[in-house]
Amino acid sequence: MNPSSVSTSSPASAKSRSGAARSVLVLIGLLALVFAVAALGGLATSAGTAEWYPTLNKPGWTPPSWLFGPVWTLLYAFMALVAWRVWRLPAGHVERAPLLRRWWIQLALNGAWSWAFFYFRSPAAGLAVIAPLLLVIASMQPRLARADRPSALLWTPYVLWVAFASCLNLAIWNRN
Repeated sequence: MNPSSVSTSSPASAKSRSGAARSVLVLIGLLALVFAVAALGGLATSAGTAEWYPTLNKPGWTPPSWLFGPVWTLLYAFMALVAWRVWRLPAGHVERAPLLRRWWIQLALNGAWSWAFFYFRSPAAGLAVIAPLLLVIASMQPRLARADRPSALLWTPYVLWVAFASCLNLAIWNRN
């Protein structure tokens, strides 16, 4: 057999392809996960938006209902991308593990908020969930800036939207 007719694919290139395939699978998994959380939140939200939410006394700066779906769709996609980018940091990176822990916590709080506010029809319970959510995601911002600047940029709209949503939740609680 002629050695030049043997495949030139090296074990390193096979490992590289394997790593890239795994990375894509992790991204798909994270996207599926955040949109599953969104769907569960949507179930809770639909329980309250039909009859309860429209009856609440809301401030004039409340966004129109149609805006929430597109905004959250984008924010959930960014959330998954940030987790994926952090997951891709080297295993020994000082910010990787703390950021991933906080990411899981924020995802749970994010999903819980819809249940607290809409399903249980309780702006007070919503505040009890959204306050720690805002603290967790805001605490991630400087860590993301140190670890991966694009992730920090993707995370910024989420922090800003949840800060706004916190103010809206507080205003609704105060008015009702």
